[in-house]
Amino acid sequence: MTQGRSIRLFLVDGTPNGLLTAEIMNWTGHVLTGPRSKLSELVQRPECGRTGIYFLVGPDPDNSLRPLVYIGESDDVSTRLKQHNRPEDKGGKDFWEKVCLVTSKDQNLTKAHVKYLESLLIQNAGHVGRCKLINGTAHEYINLPESDRADMAFFVEQIRTVLPVLGFGFLRETHRPSQPEKASVKASLSTAPRFRMEIKRDNITALAQEVDGEFVVLEGSQARFEWTDHKHNYRTLFKQLCDEDILVDNGDGNRRFATDYAFGSPSPAAAMVAGRAANGRKDWKVEGSGQTYSEWQDQQVSIAVNEVSE
Repeated sequence: MTQGRSIRLFLVDGTPNGLLTAEIMNWTGHVLTGPRSKLSELVQRPECGRTGIYFLVGPDPDNSLRPLVYIGESDDVSTRLKQHNRPEDKGGKDFWEKVCLVTSKDQNLTKAHVKYLESLLIQNAGHVGRCKLINGTAHEYINLPESDRADMAFFVEQIRTVLPVLGFGFLRETHRPSQPEKASVKASLSTAPRFRMEIKRDNITALAQEVDGEFVVLEGSQARFEWTDHKHNYRTLFKQLCDEDILVDNGDGNRRFATDYAFGSPSPAAAMVAGRAANGRKDWKVEGSGQTYSEWQDQQVSIAVNEVSE
């Protein structure tokens, strides 16, 4: 069973849209984030004068489903942020709307540490595929002792834990049921049923499982070849999955999922299979029983309530 974690959040100016700090118990890291409109206040914070990693995040005008992200490092983050705030024709970056920087409370992060962290984080973000990186290809940095590399691997895991809590989900790993998983994920899979969705007239069958709060359509699942509902916003997601070779030509008039893919809920998953808007809570059914996802979820809630009352 995965152990719980305590994260301490502090609203610096008392407003939810202002500067925010975050810390994890027993972790030396310190996170500071805020909107670009608060940059003049952010750069005055003592954290900005330290060595650290920073993320610039903004919307992608060509893809509303994933953000644009730049990952950088500096031994004086405030100086780099001031440079990035310039107009593009003067060497700055226009795309970003939010900034997040990670430093160390004990100030033991060195320039070598953050260069190594930058390399790891760029690789992780590219592998996860939840954003479009402005950086391009990561430059591998290995000039660290083995013990320091182990410390930085732990540091990265803490960053990947805290950032989604702050609304930055681009480093959050997607668990893939068809691949070897950690023990905690195996445990969740052992109790999670497989859901099946069928469109018989088109010979389409898809399978999925719910893992860590996400609805994962399994590799090999079939989907309609083209999107048919031109008024629905999910058509953008369908096109994206085709462009990124997640949905590939199956050679029989349909498409198939070339890899496991996680969705936030059953309905977008069902829509990608059907090629149109769909109600995933009704269309996905427990394999072997025919129970809808909605009925299954209601049953799980009832069981949990009864166990508490007993």
